[in-house]
Amino acid sequence: MTPYNPTEYNPQAMALNGLIKEHNRSIYFMLSKKGKAMYFPKYGILKQGAAAKGKDINATVGMATDEDGSPLCLRTMTDLVQMSSSEMFIYAPSHGVTELRKEWRDLIYKKNPSLKTEVSMPIVTSGLTHGLSRCAYTFFDPEDEVIIPHPFWGNYNLVFANEHFTKITTTPFFSGKKLDLEGIKYQLNDLGEKKGLLLNFPNNPSGYTPSEQEIDDLVQIIGGAADRGKKLIVLIDDAYFGLVFKDDIYKESIFTKLADFHENVMAVKIDGATKEDYAWGLRVGFLTFGIKGATKEIYEAIEDKIAGSLRGNISNVPMLSQSLVLKSLRSENYAAEKLEKFNILKKRFDKVEEILEKREDYKQFFTPLPFNSGYFMCIKLHDLSSEEVRQVLLKDYSTGIIAIEGDIIRIAFSATPLKLIEKLFENIFNACKDLTEKEKVAE
Repeated sequence: MTPYNPTEYNPQAMALNGLIKEHNRSIYFMLSKKGKAMYFPKYGILKQGAAAKGKDINATVGMATDEDGSPLCLRTMTDLVQMSSSEMFIYAPSHGVTELRKEWRDLIYKKNPSLKTEVSMPIVTSGLTHGLSRCAYTFFDPEDEVIIPHPFWGNYNLVFANEHFTKITTTPFFSGKKLDLEGIKYQLNDLGEKKGLLLNFPNNPSGYTPSEQEIDDLVQIIGGAADRGKKLIVLIDDAYFGLVFKDDIYKESIFTKLADFHENVMAVKIDGATKEDYAWGLRVGFLTFGIKGATKEIYEAIEDKIAGSLRGNISNVPMLSQSLVLKSLRSENYAAEKLEKFNILKKRFDKVEEILEKREDYKQFFTPLPFNSGYFMCIKLHDLSSEEVRQVLLKDYSTGIIAIEGDIIRIAFSATPLKLIEKLFENIFNACKDLTEKEKVAE
């Protein structure tokens, strides 16, 4: 691969690089080659279009308009949604709708009362996967490394390893019934000056969120590596933020503790309406940055780089999706409706706990991994293949689960009606029993 030549960068990219480098050389070091080359174009078509805004005749916009200047659109679409055409059909800014970005930033502070420092304005992405992809593009070259506790969401492989050729280094998620802090510590302090660390709490697939003490210990480990000169990009996948069902676990985002933590640490909060607001298909996510001592100008420089990569990737996130999320956030019913949905999931979580505590006989075939939050929980099979159990469940019990690797099954209680949770576990138990008896006969 031919390396980028800094002398060939666009002048706008060079200006952003200079600003970042002057403020914090560590953050500049964290940029990938593509990240250094990226900028948000403020001249050319965009500048000329902005200059024509409000004029009697504006023949600059790449959209079609009706005779009154409103978007030219089909009634077969507009009649389906009770919003103005300008809230649905116009191009949204590449950074995202300004009002939505402000609203989401305010919510981050509201949901994380310990967060007192200044953070960036969120950039709107097409879901969290897209946000992760833009981070991989902007901060990781093929030779760079991202550390991910394992097991993890399989899409991380596609985003980092397959799409951007980033090296994924795994470390065990659990040590006993707690987060494996020593494994993370070892990997952070291993060879290499630049490191990515991807944290996902509540976790997919395990459904585990660390305790306050575990989070404090993890932050101390990150600080120790940063003190030794490691340049750390901490990606915080907060897809399931807020869905915590126990009192003894950390209820804010670890972003709160890392946003103004160390000159060698850049915290990136990746979140969105997908799971938090039960809006999976709208594909509205956000990227928010926290950097120690960062000024508004530095944040805007990083925001412009992300927005530039987004413009060159999908142009912008759909206006309709952003408008729907914004209207929901501003509704007087928003909080009450979220609590109602939370309680539905909490009852299912409680039922899972109750069943696993009550049914001692299940332990002959499987034991649960630690879980306390999110959409999922996992069980670890004893001497059985998760794929074989999955096949029996499909064929004989009309039940679907996710088989992870050799002996782990992921169960989405988020998608299982309360009345069927007991039957779900009984079916898994019976499938395990069937396989065991079949193996005995074969012997």
